[in-house]
Amino acid sequence: MNVFARNISQNLLRYNRIGLVQAAARSFSASAIDRKEIEKLVNNNKVVVFMKGNPEAPRCGFSNAVVQILRMHSVNYDSHDVLVSDELRQGIKDFSDWPTIPQVFINGEFVGGCDILLQMHQNGELIEELKKAGIESALVKEGEK
Repeated sequence: MNVFARNISQNLLRYNRIGLVQAAARSFSASAIDRKEIEKLVNNNKVVVFMKGNPEAPRCGFSNAVVQILRMHSVNYDSHDVLVSDELRQGIKDFSDWPTIPQVFINGEFVGGCDILLQMHQNGELIEELKKAGIESALVKEGEK
């Protein structure tokens, strides 16, 4: 197990005790999805993740890392499984002009993928971005104890 995976695992266990919020997973049919539909999905919640799989069963390591980071912060978010629809997968890539999955949106704005979210988590920027969206990170709450 690499250092990143071990740290995520340890932190997940630590923050599991404070209670995690379940993410809302969405499914899509194979029908075409247009820009307005994606915009609606992106703006449906303060935090939205387009990922491979769902939060309970991520289907790639990068999606799993995003789920673990958001769990550490106890963030309530919508998730959309891009593996159920090629149209959704390509549609979100076109919408954000970003070639990879997962993709994270906060307050309707594209934040980035796994690497960017991890960097924001490590340097404290994620706490600030969540705060701008009106979300208090569990890491801030934990630090106040």
